[in-house]
Amino acid sequence: MAYVTAEAQQNLLAEVARAIDAIGAALAALGTAYELVDETTADRLEAELFRPVQIAYGRAKRTHDGFAERHGLAVGSFPPATPPAPSHGVKPLIEDAVEDVARADETLSELQDSLLPVEVGDQELRAGLAEVRELLGEVRGRARTFTRTFGR
Repeated sequence: MAYVTAEAQQNLLAEVARAIDAIGAALAALGTAYELVDETTADRLEAELFRPVQIAYGRAKRTHDGFAERHGLAVGSFPPATPPAPSHGVKPLIEDAVEDVARADETLSELQDSLLPVEVGDQELRAGLAEVRELLGEVRGRARTFTRTFGR
């Protein structure tokens, strides 16, 4: 195993934090969309989109902070994202959330491809990143289905 510097560990944490911020932006967009729909549609939106993204957000934060604690680094501070204006409409808000989720997934994918998580020898980090990516991977298809049936 290669020697991993504190700078490399900080860079790894910064990339995970970048993904967390993108997931947080997706949550903000979905939260705004939730406020614009009727109760039945809101329940669907919560179950099909908001909850999986929220679980991924929580898991990503636990992964970030767990790694930081195990390596004596500062844990993250992740303030909620600013909600977008409701005037965008439900479908554009969901599309924005999907783009944010894709950005987060791409960030984590590039991090995994860099092999840095393997080099640090932290199995919990690798498992956490894989779990977050699995949760995020389902969002695009669920959003497509949701928006296709929205308003029917």
